[in-house]
Amino acid sequence: MKSPVVKRSIVVAGHKTSVSLEEAFWNGMKEISGLRDMTLSELVGEIDSNRQQGNLSSAIRLFVLDYFRTRALAVTPPAAMAESKPQA
Repeated sequence: MKSPVVKRSIVVAGHKTSVSLEEAFWNGMKEISGLRDMTLSELVGEIDSNRQQGNLSSAIRLFVLDYFRTRALAVTPPAAMAESKPQA
């Protein structure tokens, strides 16, 4: 059975490293880097320089999650989501 985690090599700050991520996170990073008009390596470098702790793969997952969560909340604020929930 093939693992959903994909390991890829990437150059970060001039150094080659490998990162293991699920395909959905790779796709999310590609989308974000395209919207920011930057390369994938530049985006990973930014994530790497801003991480407080943990490994790079975890930092990338948290960054992508936060990016899309923030984007979703901008479209649908939490108050509007609460109002649309059916009452018991």
